[in-house]
Amino acid sequence: MNAFKDNIAIITGAGSGIGAALAHALGQAGACVICSDRDPATATRTAQDIRGAGGRASAHALDVTEAEQVEALVQKVVAEHGRLDLMFNNAGISVAGEARDLEMDHWRSVLDVNLMGVVHGVHAGYRQMVRQGHGHIINIASLAGLIPFPTNVPYATSKHAVVGLSLSLRAEGADLGVKVSAVCPGFIQTGIFTATPFVKVDRERAMRNLPFTPLPSARAAQEILRGVGRNDALIVFPRYARWIWRLHRLSAGLLDPFHLKGIRDMRKFRLGDD
Repeated sequence: MNAFKDNIAIITGAGSGIGAALAHALGQAGACVICSDRDPATATRTAQDIRGAGGRASAHALDVTEAEQVEALVQKVVAEHGRLDLMFNNAGISVAGEARDLEMDHWRSVLDVNLMGVVHGVHAGYRQMVRQGHGHIINIASLAGLIPFPTNVPYATSKHAVVGLSLSLRAEGADLGVKVSAVCPGFIQTGIFTATPFVKVDRERAMRNLPFTPLPSARAAQEILRGVGRNDALIVFPRYARWIWRLHRLSAGLLDPFHLKGIRDMRKFRLGDD
């Protein structure tokens, strides 16, 4: 973790889950962590905990769907610290249910946060990093950005877009000193499970039917920072996620039975008669 000592790092969605775990890990590694979240109280708590452990951190209210707010935060950080070394575009939301049951508001909210929120972070952070000649942008995607994810189509749509954005920008940034990585984990223990709306689905029964045990967020943060230190283009974990991704690359049809089982299982918990 010494590679991150004295780095200036912005993390969106740092109030909980992967964002908070990343903030704590970077704080322990000696980085100066800028914790941002739509809920300023949670960002403040994360920053206070880091400072209480002897680290450096500040808290900022930030709605990633507002490009002006993201730009303003980047400019504020650069004005105070002279540079931006790491930009973690982590804030994300989800909605569970069949596509036939979703409204346009479900689609808009997921895409506004998961895709446009990342675009706003990239737009502000990347230009600053190009100007200074160095930096690393880390976009939190998902295994659902590499393979299909029936039962959560808007989420999969947003995460596939984030992977494409990241890999394309990585090629552009290579000769300009800017690194770009996409993080594609499997199931992680975060608040997203309780915050996610379940549309016409019994939440408790669906949660008991998860195919894999969620990985603790602190473990996820360690995996992410290990991949960032190696400058991996795609940071895929845990092991089952890497194997599923390999199978999909070998032949997408190999996963068809798995996907069909997932949607058929969810339909057992479907609420309503239509």
